[in-house]
Amino acid sequence: MARKISYIFLCMNVIPLLAAAASQACSAQSDAKCSQTGEWNGEFFPGIPKIKYEGPYTKNKFAYKWYNAEEVILGKKMKDWLRFSVAFWHTFRGTGVDPFGAPTKFWPWEDGTNSIAMAKRRMRANFEFINKLGVDRWCFHDRDIAPEGKTLQETNSNLDEVVKLAKTLQGNNIRPLWGTAQLFMHPRYMHGAATSSELGVYVYAAAQVKKAMEVTHYLGGENYVFWGGREDYQTLLNTDMEFELDHMAKFLEAAAAYKRKIGFTGTLLIEPKPQEPTKHQYDWDAATTTNFLRKYGLIGDFKLNIECNHATLSGHSCHHDVETARINGLLGNIDANSGDAQTGWDTDQFLTDTREATMIMLSVIKNGH
Repeated sequence: MARKISYIFLCMNVIPLLAAAASQACSAQSDAKCSQTGEWNGEFFPGIPKIKYEGPYTKNKFAYKWYNAEEVILGKKMKDWLRFSVAFWHTFRGTGVDPFGAPTKFWPWEDGTNSIAMAKRRMRANFEFINKLGVDRWCFHDRDIAPEGKTLQETNSNLDEVVKLAKTLQGNNIRPLWGTAQLFMHPRYMHGAATSSELGVYVYAAAQVKKAMEVTHYLGGENYVFWGGREDYQTLLNTDMEFELDHMAKFLEAAAAYKRKIGFTGTLLIEPKPQEPTKHQYDWDAATTTNFLRKYGLIGDFKLNIECNHATLSGHSCHHDVETARINGLLGNIDANSGDAQTGWDTDQFLTDTREATMIMLSVIKNGH
C-alpha cells in the first residue's frame, strides 16, 4: 500500500513533457493564430491528446503510469486523495529567469505585452492544459492572471474582465483549489503589506485581498491563501516586532470577517516560509505560524498550506511540517514540491523522493480527509 501511495506522487511527470511540446504550438509570429483579440485559432498544445492512465509498463510518454484517478484506495478515489492543481504562475508566467540571468522560457503565443488580450490568451492556454491533463483544479495570484492598471479601480476592472472569461472556461467541473493576492512584487510592498508601517500600503493591501477573495469566491474556489513574502524584518535595530505582528493579526482578523460577510465557505490558509525574497518571515514554519494563530485567537479561522520546499528551507523535512500542522488540527493543503538539496533557494521542483512522499501520504491518511 505504501509503495502504491509513494508512486502516485510521481504521476504529474507528464507536465514537463507538455511544456516541452508546447514549443511546437505555433510560430510566435503567426498572426493567424495569435490574434490581438486574445482569441486563439487552434490548439495551444497541438498533437497532444488528453492524458490517460495506461499502467506502469506503458511506453507512451503522454500517459499516467501510476495515477489512476478513479481507482479507489482506502475508500476514496485517487483523485480525491490527490487533488492536483495547475499553478498558473509557474506554468504560464514563469520565464526561467534566475538572479544572475535573463529569461530562458518563451511560450510561442506570448506577444511581449501584459495586455488584457494577452491575459485572456494565457487563460485559454491554461484551461486547454488543465483539460488535457485531466485534472479539475487550478490556483492563481491575482496579478498573474490580469495586469495591474494605473489605479486600483482600473486594476480591479482588468481582473473582473479576465475572471469572467475564466468562469466561462472552467465550466461546471473545474474550480480553483485556491486563489491569493500577490503582495510582494510591486515596489509599494518592499517593506511588507500587512506589516508595513505605511498606512497607505497597509490599506492598499487590504483592498487587494478583498478583491482577490471576492474573485476566488466567484470562481468557486475551495481555499484562499495568504503568503507573506515580505512580512518580515531585515534588522531588529529599526523594527518594532510586536507592532508588526499585531498589525498582521488585525489584517488577518479583518480578512476572516470579510470571508464570513460575503458568504465564502472556503478555508483560509497561511503558507509558512522562512525567508526569500526577504530575511526573516514571521510565518517561518508550521510551528511558528501555529503559535501566531494561537496567540491571536485565529486558530478557528485559518489552517496551513504546507509547501515542501519551504519546509526544507526552514531546516525541516516536509513530513515534519505536515505532521506539525496535522497534530494541531491545522493541515489544510499541501504544495507537494521539493527543492534542490544543494541550492539555497526555492526551486519548486516536482517531488521525486518516494520515501518522503510515502511519509507525507501517511500524515494525509491520518488527517482523515
